[in-house]
Amino acid sequence: MVRSGCSAFAAGFLLLLSFLASPTQAQAETEVDLALVVAVDISFSMDTEEQALQREGFAQAFRSQLVHDAIRGGMLGRIAVTYMEWAGSADQKVIIPWTVLDNSESLMAFADKIASTPLRRAQRTSISSAIDYSVKLQDESGIEATRRVIDVSGDGPNNQGRMVVQARDEAVAKGITINGLPIMLRKPGYLDIPELDVYYKDCVIGGQGAFTVPVRERDQFIEAIKTKILLEVAGLTPSETLIKRIQDTPRSNCLSGEMQWRDRWNN
Repeated sequence: MVRSGCSAFAAGFLLLLSFLASPTQAQAETEVDLALVVAVDISFSMDTEEQALQREGFAQAFRSQLVHDAIRGGMLGRIAVTYMEWAGSADQKVIIPWTVLDNSESLMAFADKIASTPLRRAQRTSISSAIDYSVKLQDESGIEATRRVIDVSGDGPNNQGRMVVQARDEAVAKGITINGLPIMLRKPGYLDIPELDVYYKDCVIGGQGAFTVPVRERDQFIEAIKTKILLEVAGLTPSETLIKRIQDTPRSNCLSGEMQWRDRWNN
C-alpha cells in the first residue's frame, strides 16, 4: 500500500511539473526575431505576367541562401511569416498561414507553397484595408516577436476603404513597421499616378527603419523582392534610409487614388 501511494504521488508530481513546464516551452516556440506579413497586391491593374514575376520573386527570396543566413544570424535564429493577397476593401485572403522558419527545410517548403498557389485577380485597390488586415494578423498571431513588419507590394494608390495614412499611423502606433514595394512597370494610365514610389514613401510606409524598394523594370522585379526580404529579415535599411521621412513635408497627395476613382465615375 505504501509503495502504491508513493507511485501515485510521483505520478501526480510529474504531471504537475509537465503542466508548469508547458507554458514556458510553448512561449519559447512562439518567440521569433521577426513576425512578417507579406501583403501582395492582386488587383486587376496587375497583369498576369507581373503577378507571376511577383510570385516567383517571393519564392526565390525564401529559397535564397543569403536569407537563410540572415535568419540564422538573428538572436533566436527564427522568424515567422504569413503570405496574404489583397485587392479591394473586402478582399484579403491568407494564402499561407503563420509559419515559423528556422531551417532550410522549412524555408524551402514555404517557398514551394508560394510558387504552387494558383494566381488570381480581383477588383479595386485598398492599401488601407490591406494594412488593417495585416495588423489584425499580427495581433492575433500568438507570436512574440522582437520586430513586427508588414511588407506591402502594389502597383497603384489607395482607391477604396479608409484613408491610407490613417491605417498606416495606427499600425505604426502599435510598434509595427510598414515597408513598401511600389511596382512601376508600365506608363501611368487613367487610374495610376506617375510617382508611385514617392506616394509610397509619403503615404504608405512608416515605423522605425521603414523603407521602399521600387521596381521600375521587369528584369529588376525578382532581384528587388529578394533584396527587400533580405533587408527585412536582417533588420537593415537601404543606404538612402527613410527613417526621417515623417519629418519631411509630404510631396504626394495621399488621396490621389480616391480622387481619380471619383473623377472616373463622375465623367
